[in-house]
Amino acid sequence: MLTKRSVPSSYFTSQPWASGGAAEKIRRPKKITRLPRVLSEREVAKLIGALTNLKHRTIMTVLYSAGLRVGEVVRLKAGDIDSSRMLILVSSGKGRKDRFSILSPVTLETLRQYYRVYRPQKWLFPGAKPGSHITERTVQKVFVQAKDKAGIHKQATVHSLRHSFATHLLEAGTDLRYIQELLGPQSSKTTEIYTRVTSHDLRRIQSPLDRLVLK
Repeated sequence: MLTKRSVPSSYFTSQPWASGGAAEKIRRPKKITRLPRVLSEREVAKLIGALTNLKHRTIMTVLYSAGLRVGEVVRLKAGDIDSSRMLILVSSGKGRKDRFSILSPVTLETLRQYYRVYRPQKWLFPGAKPGSHITERTVQKVFVQAKDKAGIHKQATVHSLRHSFATHLLEAGTDLRYIQELLGPQSSKTTEIYTRVTSHDLRRIQSPLDRLVLK
């Protein structure tokens, strides 16, 4: 057995790993950037259309149409809907900064139907316990059930609706700066990932196969 006593000290200091020479040459693996899971516009329509429960349908509509996080939609209050300015106030979201997101006319009409039936008081989407809002877990379950019912086999989570919102806006020509404002506090690098997901420019590229004359 080799020990420090039986081996000259020069042996240890001469080894590449002792001086750091070999270690310095070892490259760290590049961080893998995962592209967000995005549903197509047709898939979003199928998912929302699969919901027959008005409350659940309204939640998914608000999530997608305003690009909210699940933690934000469950904490919406009835007074956060500003129909006069067509805005939704998102209070104390990620980063503890309030912001506004858009209120679509279709979402407003859905919310009005919801109001007539449920008459929400404090929380826009109250939970099972008196005085509480609906839980994030419940919303996640609703998404999974709707996805299965709609026959969507693509891997996706409820957060995919937020990714889809951003990607679809970008495909429609919305400036990335406005999308960043709607999504709320996050790094510009995070938002720029959506430029790698959009198929708007990719659809313009012709495959070389299309220029071949196949027999």
